[in-house]
Amino acid sequence: MKPRWKSITAAAASAVVTVVAMTVGAHLLPGGANPAGDRDPGAQNLGDPDYGVCRGTDPRCYHDWHNFNPSVDGYRVLLYTRTAGPRHANLGPALPAGLNPPLAEANAVQNAIVAMGQRSGFAVDWTEDVTQLNTPARLFRYNAVIFFSTSRDTLDDPAQTALRQYIRGGGGFVGVHNAFGTEYNWPWYEGLIGGANYYDHGANQQAVVQTVNRRDVSTKDLPARWAFTDEWYNLVPFPSKVRILATVDESTMATKRTAGHPGHGDVHPIAWCQYYDGGRAWLTTLGHDARAFSTDGSFPGAEFFQKLLLGGIESAMGKSPFCR
Repeated sequence: MKPRWKSITAAAASAVVTVVAMTVGAHLLPGGANPAGDRDPGAQNLGDPDYGVCRGTDPRCYHDWHNFNPSVDGYRVLLYTRTAGPRHANLGPALPAGLNPPLAEANAVQNAIVAMGQRSGFAVDWTEDVTQLNTPARLFRYNAVIFFSTSRDTLDDPAQTALRQYIRGGGGFVGVHNAFGTEYNWPWYEGLIGGANYYDHGANQQAVVQTVNRRDVSTKDLPARWAFTDEWYNLVPFPSKVRILATVDESTMATKRTAGHPGHGDVHPIAWCQYYDGGRAWLTTLGHDARAFSTDGSFPGAEFFQKLLLGGIESAMGKSPFCR
């Protein structure tokens, strides 16, 4: 008879090693200290940090499955602004069902993105009708999908499945402002927005944005430092495995601490990008104020915000190089 230990499968052995590694990692502090001795010092498993997908800045995470043919079809994006919770004023009144319903003047975001597309050579469809996102075939008509200040559970099951299949098929995603306050309880979506999530924000106030990466399409034409007014979202979890493009200098805020979050200190990201589960994702927490789309110079930093956003959209949909 063979010894019993020789019958252990490779999978079981791997599981044993994983458990041991997790246990050791959980008990050791930097330098190998374990002040708790043999006692359990606290949380030992904080979930899957990788969200179960290939993600990060390595372009090998992208699926080039030839689902898009812009030389024939041109470039088109879908702007989704449905809110199932708080609604930002710059979205204007809720839109009726269907694709491309009439827009009022108060629908500032929708009007601005449509105009941006007209100036820059890509078409824009807009909707707050979740049924317009209910199949991958619908979404594959678009080179990128933009979530702009959506909120809470804004997708149903068919739309969640379709979005995931679309991203896995090489689709592009742009998440703006309260896209971070969306689909809180869906880990895959949290990974899509960079392994990050909205926690809270302080006062809507002016501060200085620092362009920390000048190689990316979305940031190459921005100054190193520029003033802008926003809510400066605090995030938990903090973005991980992403390329941070811009941060806010917290020392330039008049009021930094919120009721619950202490702020992020020297590295407070406000824009980043990553490859995720086969697709491209470009993210920014900026975009609270309708005046950010002004063109008359009345809102400091509006010009630079628009350049940042346009570059993010064009790179996510493959019109420009992505996440450099």
